[in-house]
Amino acid sequence: MRTIIFNGKGGVGKTSVSAATARRLARKGHRTIIMSVDTAHSLGDSLGVTLGPDIVHVEKNLDALELDIVHEMRTKWSAISEYISAFMLSQGVDDISAEEMAILPGMEMASALFYVLQFKDSGLYDVVVIDTAPTGETLRLLSFPDVSNWYIDKVYTLVKKMISLARVTVGKVMDFPLPSKEVMDSVDEIKNKMERVKEILEDPEQTTLRLVLNPERMAIVETRRSYTYLCLYNKTVECLIINKVYPPETDGEFFKTKLEEQAKHMEEIHESFDQLKVMTAYMMPTELSGSDMLDKMADMIYGDSDPIEGYAKTSPMHFETKKDIDYLYIKMPFIEKADVELFKTHDNSIIIETSNQKRTVALPATLRGAEMLGAGFSDGNLVIRFRRQSNAGKKDSI
Repeated sequence: MRTIIFNGKGGVGKTSVSAATARRLARKGHRTIIMSVDTAHSLGDSLGVTLGPDIVHVEKNLDALELDIVHEMRTKWSAISEYISAFMLSQGVDDISAEEMAILPGMEMASALFYVLQFKDSGLYDVVVIDTAPTGETLRLLSFPDVSNWYIDKVYTLVKKMISLARVTVGKVMDFPLPSKEVMDSVDEIKNKMERVKEILEDPEQTTLRLVLNPERMAIVETRRSYTYLCLYNKTVECLIINKVYPPETDGEFFKTKLEEQAKHMEEIHESFDQLKVMTAYMMPTELSGSDMLDKMADMIYGDSDPIEGYAKTSPMHFETKKDIDYLYIKMPFIEKADVELFKTHDNSIIIETSNQKRTVALPATLRGAEMLGAGFSDGNLVIRFRRQSNAGKKDSI
């Protein structure tokens, strides 16, 4: 099963591009589902159907849904939700506020990712199209498996031991409820699912991202930043879709100025993202709307090709061994060496920080205890060098 994720700055037309892609996939014979994870849902409007938290059949080979976290917590994570609500009530929080506070930070992201796992296991679909929230929220969505697994590994085990002790001590005299076995099992289930989701998201054969932008300065800047951070989190960006481009034949003095300005931005986009496939969708005639508009957009973006086609087959992160040195390569375009901080932890991980993003990368078992020799940039890649313990004392070949 293929998962295609669309991301971009708010207002660039990401939902329309996602919906056009999903319709074209369905008409090519692929069993397709499109899912909106943007809280300001507009997917139903774009497809011309009423959508909600349950899967709706739109047309042949095409289903759709709009994620609703309240619905997800009530139906999928009721044990956790009910426990948090009960705890809040025990502390004097009123019923309505307790229910709102029972929605854990990040559960919307977890639910969206678990749908991908559900669709893969069901075998009902050939491709999942995800219409995401604007860039910042999407980065949190895609980094969530790393972050959540880190917290569960580091914190949850300790909490679990403390709760076992509390059941036979403070739990007998305190007036607040302790989490049940069902609650703790739900957390275990989240961890196990996240490990599988992480594998799916980081496999370029299964999951890729398509970035949508307009030929405007701010959109270009944000797309560069997004591309860098997605590479940091080992997510494969396969193409760029430039939307709302003025056709060259547009007339009028005002549009002459806009066309000149747009031409400069288009040149900048092609120079900045020369390693990606770039596709274009022009401004739509005002008489087109609904399904006609989506089909016209799909024609401009994909032509006669099949949108399920992958345009990138390699992961942004990989290891290589040369002589006695191990190298970790991480594609990080638009970043200078001075903008990156690098740390090695005691638990066989490295922490990479750049701007407001941080990622913890677990090293393979073969590099347990390895010495980190240093790092540098080469051809847009952050390159980190390691020497294994068995090779200690040998001369660095770099």
